[in-house]
Amino acid sequence: MKLERILPFARNLLEQSVKPGDIAVDATVGNGHDTLFLANLVGPSGRIYGFDIQDEALMACKTKLRDHELQDQVTLFHNGHENITECIPPLHFGKITGAVFNLGYLPGGDKNIVTVPKTTIHAIDQLLGIMAPEGIIVIVIYHGHPEGKVEREYLLRYVKSLDQNIAHVLEYKFLNQKNNPPFIIAIEKR
Repeated sequence: MKLERILPFARNLLEQSVKPGDIAVDATVGNGHDTLFLANLVGPSGRIYGFDIQDEALMACKTKLRDHELQDQVTLFHNGHENITECIPPLHFGKITGAVFNLGYLPGGDKNIVTVPKTTIHAIDQLLGIMAPEGIIVIVIYHGHPEGKVEREYLLRYVKSLDQNIAHVLEYKFLNQKNNPPFIIAIEKR
């Protein structure tokens, strides 16, 4: 298949935006795969800020980072992503080049703990205020569960309402796949 699948496309967008020495955010740490990916992109001179409300997710991520000797450039917060501006030091405002969200629930975790539109939209608003020009927010939307469908609808309405003078918004998805495949919303700050 020549069309890029969802997760490789998400990573490709982040690779275009996040370079060595940069600051980036993993808004939903989960099992740590994106945190690790971002830590490799920014290298030892960069900084990653990761957010998750579940101890299980943060512990899995810490282990993954230690196994790859990348823990020094990552700060993890046991906090929801709606608190981004309260947690990230103001000296990094205006310098964040990339952020990623994987919405839904922790794979292998409690499926009753899910992301919700109110906090996700609040986090995106905050990021748009503190990101560098041309910084990219990549949102992978998993909508194969009831709460995911609700979050999808709220997010689509929200991103369609963003002023094009503030951000460019892209939707990337496969239209003919079954079982509610995930899709991407990418937001590039102007």
